[in-house]
Amino acid sequence: MNDSPPPPPVDPEKVARQRHFAIGLFRLSGAFIVMFGFLAIMQRFSWVQGGKAKAFGTIMVLTGLFQFVVVPRLLLALFRKRPPQ
Repeated sequence: MNDSPPPPPVDPEKVARQRHFAIGLFRLSGAFIVMFGFLAIMQRFSWVQGGKAKAFGTIMVLTGLFQFVVVPRLLLALFRKRPPQ
């Protein structure tokens, strides 16, 4: 019934490189979010000052740490469940 051609073969090495790049990108962006949060805590931005800067910076640091530590582990677990087909 389905006359579509079969999908092209998947190169496991290429998929592994893409996954490694994705994990590295999440870690790098998490590190940048942490740095941004520390700059906000130090009140280096004119648009947020005082207690709001400390609260905003703390939220940013915690979000960045989550993205730096937890998200790559979740991705690894997902990649182990679903190997390239």
